Amino acid sequence: MKKMFLGLTLTALCGLPVLAALKPGDAAPDFSARASLAGKEFNFSLKKALKKGPVVVYFYPSAYTKGCDLEAHTFAQEKEKFDAAGATIIGVSADSIERLNAFSADPEYCAGKFPVASDEGGKIAKSYDLAANAGKPGMKDVRGVEIGHDFIERVTFVIGKDHKIISTLSSKEDKISPDQHVEKALEIVQKLGSK
Repeated sequence: MKKMFLGLTLTALCGLPVLAALKPGDAAPDFSARASLAGKEFNFSLKKALKKGPVVVYFYPSAYTKGCDLEAHTFAQEKEKFDAAGATIIGVSADSIERLNAFSADPEYCAGKFPVASDEGGKIAKSYDLAANAGKPGMKDVRGVEIGHDFIERVTFVIGKDHKIISTLSSKEDKISPDQHVEKALEIVQKLGSK
């Protein structure tokens, strides 16, 4: 009976998604991606950014959606404090670079203060063990524009110059709001800067 129960349990577990965000102490996968800063495209490289100091890589579901808009706006408001702590900010979503060009320049959201990168195929998210879920067909953003891409789960990573993850902040696991991702990431980089 025990063997049958164990077999059923293992079978059930095999059907569950195995993705769980990378944890503190894990090596952060390097990535390069098309990104936009103030509506201008460029190639973002995590490896290059880490040479300057810690990097806050925040994954979010979609530009021009309520929580993501709040998070981007809050990062833009706090940008100078991240700069003072020597930290770089990069947002990553499955949005197309065209959507991100508008979002990055929009004074209500990124306000041209920090870049956002396109992960249309979800390759970067997968390398960080993050799930991407299909949006509902015909789903529209706050502007009334159809979204049409997968939603990457909201997780923020603070990565040290040594390429190790210092902190992982997850809306789902930590039960924190989009603006709390910014607040907590800022506390972490400020502590790093004071060492």
